[in-house]
Amino acid sequence: MLLVDSTVWIDYFNGRITAQTDYLDQVLSDQMILVGDLILAEVLQGYRSEDEFEQACQALGRFTQVSLIDPELAVSSARNDRTLRRLGVTVRKTIDCLIATYCIENEHSLLHNDSDYDGFEQHLGLKVVHP
Repeated sequence: MLLVDSTVWIDYFNGRITAQTDYLDQVLSDQMILVGDLILAEVLQGYRSEDEFEQACQALGRFTQVSLIDPELAVSSARNDRTLRRLGVTVRKTIDCLIATYCIENEHSLLHNDSDYDGFEQHLGLKVVHP
């Protein structure tokens, strides 16, 4: 299964063409796409217009929505962050740590456009799609 990060959804909905948005466009109809609750919140917070907000809700509602965090994952995420810091890798956002940990623990691939995930891929086994 493929979890798509907010960095890709935001680019996709804004019509930005990147390797990641092209890949997403290609696999939308034939791959199981997951939308995490935290990612859903990040994407939807960017809409000012009620109409655009509702359109984005409908578009993202077509995919399997999952809850990314529970107490055990929160602890695992903190452990991963501590491990990366010991290795000299700083993750700027807690939410990225939670998303990466969710993917690692559930063996899902992540499609993203955010360097905060690089340390998770290099040191902790995060599976990343590189279009």
